[in-house]
Amino acid sequence: MRLRGSCHCGKIAYSLDEEPPTEAIECNCSICRRKGSLLAAFAPDNFHLETPRDDIAVYTFGKQAIRHQFCKTCGCTPFAEGTGPDGEAMVVLNLRCADNLDPSAIKVTQFDGASL
Repeated sequence: MRLRGSCHCGKIAYSLDEEPPTEAIECNCSICRRKGSLLAAFAPDNFHLETPRDDIAVYTFGKQAIRHQFCKTCGCTPFAEGTGPDGEAMVVLNLRCADNLDPSAIKVTQFDGASL
């Protein structure tokens, strides 16, 4: 089953050529805490942006390792792109923006990003 998701207004939409995740992290860093993100990382080759990047704004901070993508219209943050701790490229999906995915069915692990 292909996972799909979008921002609230639909100007940013994506699909993922993987099964929906059963686990995610909830990070307490300054931005994730404020956004309320529920995150899962994937290989960039499996991620497909289905809309133009023209409607996406990017925000980086700190070590500049993650490019937080958000919709210029509705402000939702459906995904981010960056480099993982292992140095590999990754796409991180905010599972709260995924279609037909029940967040209560996902095992959530707390991640202490505030200490990084």
